[in-house]
Amino acid sequence: MSASVEAGTASRRPLCVDLDGTLVKNDTLMDSLLLLVRTRPAAALRTPLWLLRGKAALKAEVTARVSLDERHLPYNRRLIEFLDAERGEGRKLYLATGADRQLAARIANHLGIFEGVLASDGQTNLTAGNKLDGLRQAFGDEGYDYIGNASPDLPLLEHAGSAMLANPGPALRARLRARGVTVQREFDDRVPPAKAVLKAVRLHQWAKNILIFLPLLLAHNLHAGVVAAALLAFVSFSLSASATYIVNDLLDIEADRRHPRKRMRPFAAGDLSVAAGVMISTVFLGVSLAIATVWLPREYLTWLLLYLAATLSYSLYLKRVVLVDVILLSGLYTVRMLAGSAATRVPITPWLAALSLFLFLSLAMVKRFSELENTRARGQSLANGRGYLLGDIEQLRSFGTSCAYASVVVFSFYIGSHEVTRLYRHPDRLWLITPLMILWLSRVWLLASRGELDEDPVIFAVTDRVSLLIGLAVATIAATAAL
Repeated sequence: MSASVEAGTASRRPLCVDLDGTLVKNDTLMDSLLLLVRTRPAAALRTPLWLLRGKAALKAEVTARVSLDERHLPYNRRLIEFLDAERGEGRKLYLATGADRQLAARIANHLGIFEGVLASDGQTNLTAGNKLDGLRQAFGDEGYDYIGNASPDLPLLEHAGSAMLANPGPALRARLRARGVTVQREFDDRVPPAKAVLKAVRLHQWAKNILIFLPLLLAHNLHAGVVAAALLAFVSFSLSASATYIVNDLLDIEADRRHPRKRMRPFAAGDLSVAAGVMISTVFLGVSLAIATVWLPREYLTWLLLYLAATLSYSLYLKRVVLVDVILLSGLYTVRMLAGSAATRVPITPWLAALSLFLFLSLAMVKRFSELENTRARGQSLANGRGYLLGDIEQLRSFGTSCAYASVVVFSFYIGSHEVTRLYRHPDRLWLITPLMILWLSRVWLLASRGELDEDPVIFAVTDRVSLLIGLAVATIAATAAL
């Protein structure tokens, strides 16, 4: 933060504060549109008609149908501290925003620091020149000081008695310098963009896509051409997965902001804009489909498109349907293996299909179970719209543990199959893997029951030292059985 004047001594002029990108780090209109798409998709189809009547009308129509939770918006904390100090010294503060007046009024009432609100009213979109006219009419010769963040604020900053910025971009700074406008203060409250992007694409989740290599590894088919095809499929699938994670996060912004951990995700926290998310997901998806179309078999593209359709259905609706959600999540793990099989033309055995069915369903169950258990331990109410109740915990535990041990039984039968004797010189050594499976699965469920498991078992598996050691032991046993 830079400053050439001290708080509370520079000016007694009214201080006008922009909302979107300034007081809050997000764009409330874009967030409202996403909430409309998720909760009232039929109404969302009417947005082009509302926009024909002007942007102010669009904001009014959207605000009338959905309501952002003003308590959990990503406020600029440094700016809030400054405004509290100014108000404490008798400064009059005004919220001057292009957002609809109903939303602006709720935010002002929640914060309790503003003397008044100037906002769009369904007829006039109070941005840029319209906002400048509004401030001049409201304050006349007294003038005003202004805090903004983006190019539409340029005329207001230029005519302000004191110009201040919150999370500005370099282009706005350059334009202000070109016009000779001195910036008195800056209030930066955001993580570096590169860090936010890396967090949004969830690189750690790419670990799930290692399942693409499983068919060729279990078939002991490690020829160069097959491995190259698997690598291309891994990159393609990972890019598509990251694109779908971004879409899911965009649609879940409101729910994530009420979650103690998910509220720090880049879009919920306001560290990345909705526009940036749409651009990143579009680029990732385009590159993924290009790889699938040019270098991989058509069958792989079919599985990739099925994955995209399933994840979109999950994000829009199916995640809120009890039990269907966990069945779909477990199915997405299996789709990864089927995509790997199609890319490398290495078939999946019935044993692998049966093992994945029970194992992945157990992991999906433990994800939901840990969410409920952690919510109960915090004494909170459910607000994620999943459709589960706290009373479902024991039933989910029963479902999940049953599936876990069923996968161990399937693996035990696999050891005695003809296929194993063909692939392994010492198949009896594979029996050493079964107690390791029991240990890991039992530990996962025990930690989940104690409330000590991360709600995503994949994150747990790739960060937990014991899990990594068990995985190394399993790989070592399999290698010695094959030699």
